[in-house]
Amino acid sequence: MAITAGMVKELRELTGAGMMDCKKALAETNGDMDAAVEFLRKNGQAKAEKKASRIAAEGLCAVVVADDKTAAVVEVNSETDFVAKNDEFRTFVAGVAKQAVASDAADMDAFMAEAWNEDTAITVSEALVAKVARIGEKLSIRRFEKVVAENGCVVSYVHGGGRIGVIVEAQSDVVNDAVKEAMTNIAMQVAALNPEYTSRNDISADKLAKMREITVDSALNDTFTLPMPILKGLLEKAVNSNVWSEEDIAVYAEKKDNMKYLPNFLSKEAKAALAGLALADKEEIAQNKIFAGLVDGRVSKQLKEICLLDQVYVKAEDGKQTVAQYLAAVGKENGANLAIKKFVRFETGEGLEKKVDDFAAEVAAQAGL
Repeated sequence: MAITAGMVKELRELTGAGMMDCKKALAETNGDMDAAVEFLRKNGQAKAEKKASRIAAEGLCAVVVADDKTAAVVEVNSETDFVAKNDEFRTFVAGVAKQAVASDAADMDAFMAEAWNEDTAITVSEALVAKVARIGEKLSIRRFEKVVAENGCVVSYVHGGGRIGVIVEAQSDVVNDAVKEAMTNIAMQVAALNPEYTSRNDISADKLAKMREITVDSALNDTFTLPMPILKGLLEKAVNSNVWSEEDIAVYAEKKDNMKYLPNFLSKEAKAALAGLALADKEEIAQNKIFAGLVDGRVSKQLKEICLLDQVYVKAEDGKQTVAQYLAAVGKENGANLAIKKFVRFETGEGLEKKVDDFAAEVAAQAGL
């Protein structure tokens, strides 16, 4: 059967595939349009498989809020930032987010097996394969999460043109514009400061114990930040136990009245030996009330960084108001029992290895150098 330009044009409009690919598909299927569409889909799968080993760490996050109580966030990756800015890719990501907010899938496998919302004749997985074939580089629907508020509302925030997507679920018996605005402000806070937990209550006892243990060891390794009575005891032990060289002992004798500058003159071996003595006395030092207070302070500082409610609210006029205090104030003003039940934060490429092109090495390899 003769393949006409009109047939190629029709197939191209149906699939978005390239002109030569459409012509080849029609030739392979003797002009059968449905079979040609299927051929292109299978061919797209082949192209996707060839690209499967590539790194896709760019891309976009998108959020769809269906109503005050339902929202979903997705991350879809591409190989290059150029494609991430492409309108066709952005439209596809928006479609994936729309799919997620309507989905009841419990995991990614179930999600990918669902009928694609824009063409129920194919699955989400097949829609992705078709988009890979059309755009020409590896794409990946990496993750999604749907949030449904039982008592309150959900709000969203997208930062950096899609680099970060956030959903915050508020628990509240009053949902008005002021409450939604406050939750949007919190979503912006989550995007900017990337907390790990909503509150300290969300951190397990094992996690807290590990955090404290690391803080203790870190303090003992940085001996010149220890409380002065403990530091002086360790210094005397270093001098009297022969773990220091004669040169370092002489430096200590000369500089001991000015502890601030002493570390600048001691050798790195002397400072390492001092840390070794501190770690050897860990059990005894840990029982010291002054040291315990130092550790408590450092742990508390870490918790203020990783727990949303403990963070300083980014818009605080006094620079001191915490997120918890801000929420309490908003709740009081609106007669609401207001709390944050959960938040979800996706950042594009988070935890993925990004490809770094070394063009000099590539040219050298091609030249056989």
